[in-house]
Amino acid sequence: MRTAIVGLPMTGKTSLFTILTGVHEAARIGNLEARAGIAKVPDARLDSLAKLFQPPKITHATVEYLDFPSISKEALREASYLASLRVADALAHVLRVFESDTVPHEKGSVDAIRDASDVDMELALSDLVVVEKRLERLEKDRKKIKSPDLDKEFELLVRCKEAFENNLPLRAIEFTPEDEKRIRGFQFLSRKPMLYVLNLGEEDAPKLEEIEARYRSGPLGERPHTAVTAICGKIEAELAELPEADAREYLASYGLKEPGLERLISATYSLLGLMSFLTAGETEVRAWTIPIHSTAVKAAGAIHSDFEKKFIRAEVVNWQALIDHDGYPGVREKGLLRLEGKEYIVKDGDVLVIRHS
Repeated sequence: MRTAIVGLPMTGKTSLFTILTGVHEAARIGNLEARAGIAKVPDARLDSLAKLFQPPKITHATVEYLDFPSISKEALREASYLASLRVADALAHVLRVFESDTVPHEKGSVDAIRDASDVDMELALSDLVVVEKRLERLEKDRKKIKSPDLDKEFELLVRCKEAFENNLPLRAIEFTPEDEKRIRGFQFLSRKPMLYVLNLGEEDAPKLEEIEARYRSGPLGERPHTAVTAICGKIEAELAELPEADAREYLASYGLKEPGLERLISATYSLLGLMSFLTAGETEVRAWTIPIHSTAVKAAGAIHSDFEKKFIRAEVVNWQALIDHDGYPGVREKGLLRLEGKEYIVKDGDVLVIRHS
């Protein structure tokens, strides 16, 4: 799952990408100077299970981030920029909230709501161009041949065009599963889930949660298929240079409980509709990424395709129960290790042992 980090110039988005992934230089993607990097999904449950089993290997779930050049009307007219942006599963729009006399804002003032709306509008306009071109083609095709599929696609795209004309991104529109399937191939930018990342100044760090809550309950939070999180880029950059013990102390000096990057990654994971189940033993403790509401057999397939094909049962226990009862013998004795079939809906934090033929 790929999340594209976008934003206007001087918002701190590239610094954020570097802190998230540790990537300073990378190969070009297509013809763009976009960079790809991987960030670990923070998960304290893995640390607790690792203390219990003492495995030589601990593997976190990951999220892939793409760092794009600053977004603009000109960039969104470049075919290579658009093509690379469309492959992302979600967008993380870094919004500048910090004031700075030495770093001017390209629009002359700092206004996160304005910037979010302006970029959303540009994404929608780029989608509108795609819709209008396809409608022109459909008009010609429908005159040549009678096809219910072409008629349905035409009606759907007219509906999309009407949404754009009413200043609505496609993520604000509910589609039937059939229509969702029809438009998926267009990879519309305004349809992608959006994470708004508020980049605060150091002076606002003690009020980070309060500011995040204010934006979440305001215009940004009212938008469908979006999420809001806040970070302080300057603090995150300094944290990245500190040992863990010193970093926690540094955070506490600002009244913060956890690094903003941890919340950002978790918010990305949630926005993409993902969750983790766990496997734990003496060889490895690992988090596996699956879509929310996945069945046990699909979870087995995440580990190995053969496990999905030859699935028999899954042994399931909550990770906390495994910790509280000192491992598998303890949960078996208490009757907490359950046998579940193919249709069991895996829960976040389930520890699975897959039985297969």
